[in-house]
Amino acid sequence: MILNRKVAPPIKDAIEFDLNLKPYQKIVLKNGVPVYYFNGGVEDVMMIDLVFYAGNDNEEQNLVANATNFLLKNGTSSKTAYRINEHFEYYGAYLNRACHNETANVSLHCLTRHLADLLPVVREIITDSIFPESELEIYKQNSKQQLSVNLKKCDFIANRLIDEYLFGIDHPYGKYSSAAAYDALHIHQLKEYYKKYYQNGKLIIFAAGKLHPDFENLVNKQFGDLRVNEENGFKRHIPMPAAQKSYRIENDSQTVQGAIRLARPFPNRHHPDYRKAVVLNTLFGGFFGSRLMSNIREEKGYTYGIHSFIPNHIQETAWVISTEAGKDVCEATVTEVYKEMELLKTELVDEEELLLVKNYMIGSNLGDLDGPFHIINRWKNLILHGMDDNYFREAINTVKTVTSQELMELANKYFVKDDFYELIVY
Repeated sequence: MILNRKVAPPIKDAIEFDLNLKPYQKIVLKNGVPVYYFNGGVEDVMMIDLVFYAGNDNEEQNLVANATNFLLKNGTSSKTAYRINEHFEYYGAYLNRACHNETANVSLHCLTRHLADLLPVVREIITDSIFPESELEIYKQNSKQQLSVNLKKCDFIANRLIDEYLFGIDHPYGKYSSAAAYDALHIHQLKEYYKKYYQNGKLIIFAAGKLHPDFENLVNKQFGDLRVNEENGFKRHIPMPAAQKSYRIENDSQTVQGAIRLARPFPNRHHPDYRKAVVLNTLFGGFFGSRLMSNIREEKGYTYGIHSFIPNHIQETAWVISTEAGKDVCEATVTEVYKEMELLKTELVDEEELLLVKNYMIGSNLGDLDGPFHIINRWKNLILHGMDDNYFREAINTVKTVTSQELMELANKYFVKDDFYELIVY
């Protein structure tokens, strides 16, 4: 069929698209560890992500979880840190690790054909890391130097303090690093944490890409005999929010701008209001064409950028507005944020603006589902939060069907000024 170039192709709104999350495949290793994977893509690359329930919610002393995770690849009984890094570089692979609130990751990105040469070293890191004292001292020194630099930045201070106010300094979401906490780290603490939450921990594996033809056997061979303890999941912590709601803090008398954070506690993704709140948040401050950007950046010129977001926490979460503005207009910026809240509480969003937001959100989801890595990351997010593909479908349907009236009701429920913590750090 020859296209008629004189006739423009039909234009469809993104909300008309039928969006589905492609299904994963699953196997269970000999030791009961589940492996979720998506086999797809045209390039000879893949990733495998080992997720341990070894986040900072399980630590008895601050920074132990982070330090343990960081030093995993810094030496085993048979390999120095240099040899480990050299091995992965030789095969053009990248081994990363990261520690979060409830979980900690060891993730491998590599060429598919090299998987059999790389997985044994990943296993060695998980089962035989020795945590050399010299490596810990280097980690402590480097971390304290980086911290001293960051403590001069107003936005860094604001991010730390707003979490403390919302959740409490002893909550996993509210605790933060200090030089004293780094100094208090000792090798025996890291080794105990490693033994309990890595060598005998709870583990879930995710993989994606153009997988190795013998993928299932290779994973079972390297990880199917690991000792696991399903009871080592994340712990629930009760938030202890601050009683005071408004803070103005001087961090640097020479600064020309201030870091602004407004935030309130908010339920997690299992709450029935959550999916609609994501739409309201996008309209309010979640993309470049949002109300906050249009007013405070485009019209007032107070800031280069302002955004609102709901952190992706597994337990309780928050609704946060974040920006940096000129020191002389910080208070005015806070006032304008509350004005935008009031408008959403008292005036219905017109259909044209709401359609723009819906199309943006559906379009963003289309981009986020492009490729096997994105697909398995979406599944990982759902699975770790105890959800399935029904949640994805319901979230997409909410974007398509939510009304201006529902968003106004939601704004009246959650955009209550007295519920927000106010922080400006100069």
